[in-house]
Amino acid sequence: MKILVTGSNGFFGRNLVENLKNIRDGKDRTHPELKIDEIYEYDINNTKAELDRFCSDCDFVFNLAGVNRPKDQSEFMQGNFGFASTLLETLKRHHNTCTVMLSSSIQATLIGRYDSEYGRSKKAGEDLFFNYASETGANVLVYRFPNMFGKWCRPNYNSAVATFCNNIANDLPIQINDRSTEIELVYIDDLIDEMMCALNGKPHRCDYDGLAPVPNDGGRFCYVTVTHKATLGEIADLLYKFHGQPQTLIMPEVPANSFAKKLYSTYLSYLPKEKIAFPLKMNTDARGSFTELLKTENCGQFSVNISKPGITKGQHWHNTKWEFFIVVSGHGLIQERKIGTDEVLEFEVSGDKIEAVHMLPGYTHNIINLSETENLVTVMWANEHLDPEKPDTFGEIV
Repeated sequence: MKILVTGSNGFFGRNLVENLKNIRDGKDRTHPELKIDEIYEYDINNTKAELDRFCSDCDFVFNLAGVNRPKDQSEFMQGNFGFASTLLETLKRHHNTCTVMLSSSIQATLIGRYDSEYGRSKKAGEDLFFNYASETGANVLVYRFPNMFGKWCRPNYNSAVATFCNNIANDLPIQINDRSTEIELVYIDDLIDEMMCALNGKPHRCDYDGLAPVPNDGGRFCYVTVTHKATLGEIADLLYKFHGQPQTLIMPEVPANSFAKKLYSTYLSYLPKEKIAFPLKMNTDARGSFTELLKTENCGQFSVNISKPGITKGQHWHNTKWEFFIVVSGHGLIQERKIGTDEVLEFEVSGDKIEAVHMLPGYTHNIINLSETENLVTVMWANEHLDPEKPDTFGEIV
């Protein structure tokens, strides 16, 4: 299959092209049904001759080209409708009736209620595509996208999320006129997943009831099945939590497929070089060091403990707290004894055979570095953060 992507240098286009390359080159094996031979990338710096050649040879077109922030409002129609017209005329000249996808906007649904030059240009493009389908019999896929967000989106342009991410990551101010303003958002990876469905002949179709897509297998339009709604205030609050993570070590809840998880990935893509790595506080003494790595809101915290040769650490117990000790380097011995008994449980551990050992509630425990020359490195997880007011830790030798 030979695929033409117009607007290939834009946010949507860059993400789509790189994912298509992964499939073409066998790096992404999650779409075995797709066989991609060529990817034709077309953007503002390409020539008309190149567009002509691409249109004569392609088997599928993703038309993402358009204008979002022109110098003059009249450029909306020229950039959105005008290019779409050129594209379709070129396909017709070569009698190429391959499937063509159009990237439109939910603003096209507002014509008659809230008119804008941008919305009018998108609606004109939609009508052009539907007329082309009637005239040629070609399959057209018209998507009305809400606001997009994700890596590589240009800040301070036409995306509030990109601007917020960039500014907060770089310690710049953001401006919010109304924190309660709600926006609908589609994450770039969910968008790309839908494009793969379209490429495989299985787009999700719908009709529209106002701004809302109504699923319909025979619908005129297509849509992305996963979107998120959030207020500007909620977005900003989450981003400031992410921004504070290197200081607090607390990782906010980011459940699978949640908006928070996708927003965090987006935020990280805007970090400047000087913030990609950050120092951790090492608590050191003659025995070695103990360093907190990461804290979660509801699932405890992770730390790393380094014990020098011959050193014993621990010698305490907890009423309720439990832990995992995971030796990743060195050779050691973990001992546990139930309070009020004499029986000692022993676990010889090594970085050569990594395993997790429970530190049981009600058992005093320690960890001994058995080596005379090497440090013992242990990754530790505790089910709760240390509360200095109620540490639940009581010294007692095993």
